[in-house]
Amino acid sequence: MLLPTTLVGSYPQPDWLIDREKLGLRAPPRIRAAELWRVGAEWLEQAQNDATIVAIRDQEAAGIDIVTDGEIRRESYSNRFATALEGVDAENPAIVPSRSGKPDMVPRVIGKIRRKHSVEVRDVEFLRKHTDHKIKITVPGPFTMSIQAKDFFYNDEVAVAMDYAAAVNEEIKDLFAAGADVVQIDEPYMQARPDQARAYAVKAINRALEGVKGTTAVHVCFGYAALIKNKPAGYSFLPELEACNADQISIETAQPVIDFEVLKQLPSKTIVLGVINLGDNSVETPQAVADRIRRVFPYVSPERLVIAPDCGMKYLPRDVAFGKLCSMVEGVKMVRKELQG
Repeated sequence: MLLPTTLVGSYPQPDWLIDREKLGLRAPPRIRAAELWRVGAEWLEQAQNDATIVAIRDQEAAGIDIVTDGEIRRESYSNRFATALEGVDAENPAIVPSRSGKPDMVPRVIGKIRRKHSVEVRDVEFLRKHTDHKIKITVPGPFTMSIQAKDFFYNDEVAVAMDYAAAVNEEIKDLFAAGADVVQIDEPYMQARPDQARAYAVKAINRALEGVKGTTAVHVCFGYAALIKNKPAGYSFLPELEACNADQISIETAQPVIDFEVLKQLPSKTIVLGVINLGDNSVETPQAVADRIRRVFPYVSPERLVIAPDCGMKYLPRDVAFGKLCSMVEGVKMVRKELQG
């Protein structure tokens, strides 16, 4: 399919499921944040199932080609997986600077990091059961998880990242076995910590993808639009990802208007192009979406593009998110028609 559409990962969780006001007033949690859920523990899984079906149906109704579970079961994109690993203590957190420089509570690494069991396989199975579309699932990346923790065991930041990578590798293989069509590794901290990323992020990603069979993506971004308003016009870490073994590189380009010249340095990769601005609650017109897609054609051929919003739809009102998806799909249809004559 030419210009297939997808989400980066998240979709708005219903107000009856999660306290969206609390969610929006705090940084994405690195430890568990059970206080965000409005539903009691005995009913939470059932409520999350119902809300996930709502997210799937919204994507299908909007015309999305590759659907996600909306990350409905997650308090943040990373903490559900990161706190499920052996060697990680989330009950007695440490304090480190966040991406914005503010104090942030993170898990402590107190032993060798290992995956104890699958974390998201059931999510894939549930998603596969409830849609006939192609499906995508996301996992936090090893580099980002290593930055979002405080090491009290290894005394070696590369070793920490590589053991996170081994855990991610086991998870990804199980996610494909469970029916995923695409698995995406979320690595926003490569942009936030480019010097460290150059030292070992690609090495960690390639360890996470070792022996993996299936379509894989790496997502890199500037942070949630709901929390970060002023974004730069260029990535501090992007061309380096040509050396990673992922098939796709997912970037945001609608809120931060980047110079697409840099994409010439990713000649072997499919680009998942963010074309919906999540820092603005107004719904773009299909024409505006089409214009954002066309502007990348001098640098990336249409055959190497997947179209998506920028990341972080979970912070939008649901009606706004749905409207933006509908406009995105209509904008893609306009461009497809032009390309197909």
